[in-house]
Amino acid sequence: MKAIVSVIGKDKKGIIGKVATKLCELDVNIEDISQTIMQDYFTMIMLVDLKDSAYKFVDIQNKLQELGKEIGVEIKMQNEEIFNSMHRI
Repeated sequence: MKAIVSVIGKDKKGIIGKVATKLCELDVNIEDISQTIMQDYFTMIMLVDLKDSAYKFVDIQNKLQELGKEIGVEIKMQNEEIFNSMHRI
């Protein structure tokens, strides 16, 4: 299963490292990543693969949301199929 992870918040050091470390701890592979700074705001979108993770989708979502609260950003994860369906014209 693949998912889309989005991260948005005030820019600060270590956001990418902390999110990547958490995903690694959860055995989630980052397949693609795009990030940018828009004025003072950090934005990142990742395509991740969950197939090797022993954690349930909802548990990964919750752990990422907890990390987001700790580091002061908003982290959301959606199933890739749902994300694609929502953004299809």
